[in-house]
Amino acid sequence: MRHVTRHRPDLPVGILLAAGLGSRFDPAGLRNKLTEPLPAGPSRGLPVAFVAARRMRVVLSRVIAVVRPGEPGSIHSATLRKVLADAGCEVIVSSDAERGMGAALAAAVRASADAPGWLVALADMPAIAPATIEDLATALTGPDAARDAIVAPFFQGQRGHPVGFGPDHGAALAQLDGDEGARSLLAAFPVRRLDTLDAGVIRDIDTPHDLSALGNALAAP
Repeated sequence: MRHVTRHRPDLPVGILLAAGLGSRFDPAGLRNKLTEPLPAGPSRGLPVAFVAARRMRVVLSRVIAVVRPGEPGSIHSATLRKVLADAGCEVIVSSDAERGMGAALAAAVRASADAPGWLVALADMPAIAPATIEDLATALTGPDAARDAIVAPFFQGQRGHPVGFGPDHGAALAQLDGDEGARSLLAAFPVRRLDTLDAGVIRDIDTPHDLSALGNALAAP
């Protein structure tokens, strides 16, 4: 799966949030769900975060992944950074990310303040189709897009990811903190709804069972 290699200033910047602890996947902290291999399907054997990142890079010329520092010498932290870099991401190691998803998102927006918009995705969602990401990017920064646009995919009435934000929301995104993410913006502004048949927009991996179920879904004809 090739990705965009030349810079496209007309495209939104992808933000991949990869700073969570994943404690529901392994409370003992011995396994990082983001570096676990997919058990089936066309991406079998590839790490979860790698596949999530590459699907964004197929469409977007710039994707910033945010990770937490981790413990000194932590093999989990070093492995995740390498996985994301190998997938074509710019990796930001942010101590702010330890305060939650909102702080991680703000760090990435501050690092890309001149972007024409941002598509915010989660690294534990590796089943989103590149075509869906392309549709969202077009809705966000295409010729008919408004600077204050917010766009999101909906599958069977449920809002999913990635969520796109136009450039007018940059200042607010850069000031986010804590673990609420961008929920305050989604509540305060109208969201353009893109209905999709892509179930990947709502399928994340919280537990080992989720990983197995996703693998089975990807392997299905």
